[in-house]
Amino acid sequence: MAGISSALSCSGLIFNKSKESRNGPSIFQYNGLKQAETMQVGSTKFETKRCISNSSAKCGRVKAISSPTVSAPKRETDPKKRIVITGTGLVSVFGSDVDTFYNKLLEGVSGISLIDRFDASEYSVRFAGQIRDFSSKGYIDGKNDRRLDDCWRYCLVAGKRALDDASLGKEVLETMDKSRIGVLVGTGMGGLQAFSSGVEALVQKGYKKISPFFIPYSITNMGSALLAIDTGLMGPNYSISTACATANYCFYAAANHIRRGDADIMVAGGTEAAVTATGVGGFIACRALSQRNGDPQTASRPWDKNRDGFVMGEGAGVLIMESLEHATKRGAHIIAEYLGGAVTCDAHHMTDPRSDGLGVSSCIVKSLEDAGVAPEEVNYVNAHATSTLAGDLAEVNAIKTVFKDTSEIKMNGTKSMIGHGLGAAGGLEAIATIQAINTGWLHPTINQNDLETEVTIDTVPNVKKQHEVNVAISNSFGFGGHNSVVVFAPFKP
Repeated sequence: MAGISSALSCSGLIFNKSKESRNGPSIFQYNGLKQAETMQVGSTKFETKRCISNSSAKCGRVKAISSPTVSAPKRETDPKKRIVITGTGLVSVFGSDVDTFYNKLLEGVSGISLIDRFDASEYSVRFAGQIRDFSSKGYIDGKNDRRLDDCWRYCLVAGKRALDDASLGKEVLETMDKSRIGVLVGTGMGGLQAFSSGVEALVQKGYKKISPFFIPYSITNMGSALLAIDTGLMGPNYSISTACATANYCFYAAANHIRRGDADIMVAGGTEAAVTATGVGGFIACRALSQRNGDPQTASRPWDKNRDGFVMGEGAGVLIMESLEHATKRGAHIIAEYLGGAVTCDAHHMTDPRSDGLGVSSCIVKSLEDAGVAPEEVNYVNAHATSTLAGDLAEVNAIKTVFKDTSEIKMNGTKSMIGHGLGAAGGLEAIATIQAINTGWLHPTINQNDLETEVTIDTVPNVKKQHEVNVAISNSFGFGGHNSVVVFAPFKP
């Protein structure tokens, strides 16, 4: 396969339009873009100029014009509506312990390696952030463990570890009103291996050989369902699937359930297990992935001039989100505060980002409005930063549009070490953000040897940095133009 001249990322992606794939023209064709337009987003007006029909043309930047009548933002003060984080749980390429996970990130360790889960020897991409030595002991019984797709195994372990971290183990849950505790863990792909195995059985042996678990273990709602079944949680329960923006969408929706009074606690996050023959093959077909087979650990290199695509990852990241009132009453240890969030759509293209960056910048603006935060208060961004040509710079330009003075902001890319976990990415990165808040250390963005000149924000290149986080945002964007931003801060009573 030819090298990527214009690679894609989940949402901030652009395809090589000048060449046909070996199977004929790409289905992702360029949409002609309109001329300038003005759009109001909350209290901020955006003036945009867009390119016309030339994918290599440089687009005018978005202008954010602050309204002179904007009043100072006000944070939520009602303890029933303030959302705090009381537990975190994950499954990652660095294991299932949050502290170990973050220590590896701080050390700048790459979790990318050659794939051995299936025979990838004939694939043009043969590496990923594959999880090894995963254990579900103590969290899933043996019989179910053998049947489950890894997507749901990761979800159950991360979810239960988060509950344990929040002092919400089985015995404690038995004393609580479980109808007031919900589960919202999404996934971009669902049970991909279960689905692939079912189709293979159908083609090779006929429909009678399809497993009865084919449908239940393929559909995307099953992570939330299985976690609720195992724990007895009867509050709001469903999944959201917005590709790589999934986990942040779940955090945003979960917080709103608590604010509306639907629940006191929400178990929320994302899970994914797409390092499979089908998953990797599919993204190769999209021409999305880095092809550095000779040096996988340097393949994910956000904002570096020599980046050539993203690296597949997998895992799960789950937060326990709780009203401050409820957390205080039960004496919970509060890790951080969720201040707000936002979700928007580019309404532009299946995979390409808007050339004017309006979808991303408006999502950041709306998240800050929801959080009651002024742009000047934000001093840390956990970026989507997938290591793609178009996506990385589109995100940076959107950030610079919203934050006029970025001299105090630090921004890093977690995917440089763990790869792109798709629907789980936002969950893992939210935990990295919360760990940064609590430790006072930011992990590096590794593999930065030749930074793009447009990137004038401190990306914490290659070595960790001490940094007292005031307010942090975590960005996630997905295929379909789905944008999501969540805002976290240290908890202050």
